Amino acid sequence: MTLNCNGQLIDLNIPKVMGILNVTPDSFYDGGRFKNEKSILTQVEKLLKEGATFIDIGAYSSRPGADFVSEDEELKRLIPIVNAVVKSFPKSLISIDSFRSRVIKASVEVGATMVNDISGGQLDPLMLETVGALGVPYIMMHMEGTPQTMQQMTDYSDVIKEVYAYFSKRIELARTHQIKDIIIDLGFGFSKTLEQNFELLGVLEYYKHLNLPILAGVSRKSMIYKTLNTTADQALNGTTALHMVALQKGAKLLRVHDVKEAVECVQLYEMLQK
Repeated sequence: MTLNCNGQLIDLNIPKVMGILNVTPDSFYDGGRFKNEKSILTQVEKLLKEGATFIDIGAYSSRPGADFVSEDEELKRLIPIVNAVVKSFPKSLISIDSFRSRVIKASVEVGATMVNDISGGQLDPLMLETVGALGVPYIMMHMEGTPQTMQQMTDYSDVIKEVYAYFSKRIELARTHQIKDIIIDLGFGFSKTLEQNFELLGVLEYYKHLNLPILAGVSRKSMIYKTLNTTADQALNGTTALHMVALQKGAKLLRVHDVKEAVECVQLYEMLQK
């Protein structure tokens, strides 16, 4: 399994780590932590040194009940940061966490190499067409509703089959727009109850039948800290435990706040495989 990122082939036979960089004031774990260019570039340097293959930059918090952010505000937050990261770390591979095609197009034009869309193209009718035209890899997540409404949309007759059917349809549609490299993300914490999150993680290998790389995004999420009766700040140990489960069940990409620990997890998993 490989991804073509701006002519660079990334081999996913050994799982890779994606470091999260939120340039938002209200993300659930690191909101407001990186407020200026210096602190942002220091964090990017840290993520890269610790072994991140990708840096996932987001300027619109998708936590449950997050405030709406206008497209212009998202661009205003995002584009200067992408420019600064590309200038300081020209070899870095930048993913953009956005569900808006205009934001994606502007970001790729200044150096981003991947799209991370929480809506799988459902919140912008031009998204799939835009990604296909840009020729970049596309992370397609499962979510019902919007970040503002998703937690009211957890009523499934069979969450495992319905999520699988969703991907089957969205992948087929993405292929009609010539999107070649697709990664699927089950959307832990998005329009799912705590129990549904664990139900999906428990059968993650089932989604390997879609023949696409699977991204696991569980880092410091409420499925961990609510189960352990703790907080996001204290959820690193639980995160690492679930990362190993995800790797053993077929995840090829871990999207994380804590790169060093995730990379160590991959190293131990690889040793187990040998």
